[in-house]
Amino acid sequence: MATDDKTQANQQWGGRFSESTDAFVQAFTASSDFDRRFYRQDIMGSRAHAKMLHKVGVLSESDLDAILGGLDDIEQEIANGEFVWSIALEDVHMNIEARLTEKIGDAGKRLHTGRSRNDQVATDIRLYMRDAISAIQAELDRLMRGMLTLASRHTQAIMPGFTHLQTAQPVTFGHHVMAWFEMMMRDAGRLRDCATRMDVMPLGAAALAGTSYPIDRQLTCELLQFASPAENSLDAVSDRDFSIEFCAAGAILMTHLSRISEELVLWSSAQFDFISLPDRFCTGSSIMPQKKNPDVPELVRGKTGRVNGHVISLLTLMKSQPLAYNKDNQEDKEPLFDTVDTLLGSLRAFADMMPAIEIKAQNMRDAAFKGFSTATDLADYLVRKGVAFRDAHEVVGKAVKLGVDTERDLSEIPLEELQAFSDKIGDDVFDFLTLEGSVASRNHLGGTAPSQVSLAIQRAYTRLDALQ
Repeated sequence: MATDDKTQANQQWGGRFSESTDAFVQAFTASSDFDRRFYRQDIMGSRAHAKMLHKVGVLSESDLDAILGGLDDIEQEIANGEFVWSIALEDVHMNIEARLTEKIGDAGKRLHTGRSRNDQVATDIRLYMRDAISAIQAELDRLMRGMLTLASRHTQAIMPGFTHLQTAQPVTFGHHVMAWFEMMMRDAGRLRDCATRMDVMPLGAAALAGTSYPIDRQLTCELLQFASPAENSLDAVSDRDFSIEFCAAGAILMTHLSRISEELVLWSSAQFDFISLPDRFCTGSSIMPQKKNPDVPELVRGKTGRVNGHVISLLTLMKSQPLAYNKDNQEDKEPLFDTVDTLLGSLRAFADMMPAIEIKAQNMRDAAFKGFSTATDLADYLVRKGVAFRDAHEVVGKAVKLGVDTERDLSEIPLEELQAFSDKIGDDVFDFLTLEGSVASRNHLGGTAPSQVSLAIQRAYTRLDALQ
């Protein structure tokens, strides 16, 4: 590292030190390579802090004008790729402050009055996360609306519902997609809750104990559009709960996407052949020309692991830290940033892909016809005829065994053979053993009947609109 870089760094904080930082240690402890991504938020916080300092009489009008003008220029330099970042200046805060002082002189040095990098970075991260969560919410909304589009096209299509990945009962494809939607709605709620708890401003806590300058934290809070200032200065600079909570919410969201991915991968295989994914979301094989690989859902399924890991990383980072700020907290940003990037990318891919999924309705119906998916309907039929459920269960079990032995579905077994198991079975039983009859009978809130799925979709649009 050049000598002038070391000198520049020491001018920022090095009065206590008698020798320059080792070059390796400079690089090892620097964060500017990754925390520069919230330069806009850092400049936003500096503008608000400067306006507050001027309001309380710490900065003159001319200093304020110089600082605001200089920050505007620096923001443009960074946006244009003209800004020169220095590892010796450690982080985004000191890089910007040093450049500001270079541009406007001593007024730039006065900007840091009444604040510390500790409360500065805590504020910057929250501002950054506020923007990030908003962007993620927009992609999540797009995905959920894509799910509703897909579900609304297929409220009548029948497929097998599974437990233990074994055929259980017939459901409509639209009903299945609406189950995905409910997962995403819970994720939207978690993100909203996370954003609400995060909406607290640390600025003014300074290093850990507050400041002796006559600052107006409420004014700064209003300028930065936080809900309230942090109540305790020690907690304000050391809290990273919001990062952990966001990554935890992100891990649950990615786990939901991974479960959906698994179904898309299975259903697009030749063995299931329930759906066809658009070619633009798949790739081929370099050696097997027939292959159409579902790379997007596979990759999203794989990326879930890294986000799960980030939650553990942040929990481990914080578990033994005494109050207040410690250098350990520099390690919070890379897992956080990667979680943001992974969520945005995964949601964008799914939001683009979801409404373009094509289903193979006949294949789904044929699969639902296998595996005795209407067996429970026969049991329910017998119960309505006065048979105790446990006795009905035994009767149906015997009927299913006959079907297995003779390779016939329940609906294909003649009435007289079914009546051998129970004299309560009448010729109306076949109204309940058809796939259409089975799904139509689940005609209640939350059920798979096509009419109920249509109503659920209508309610879902209303719920989504209420989130805006």
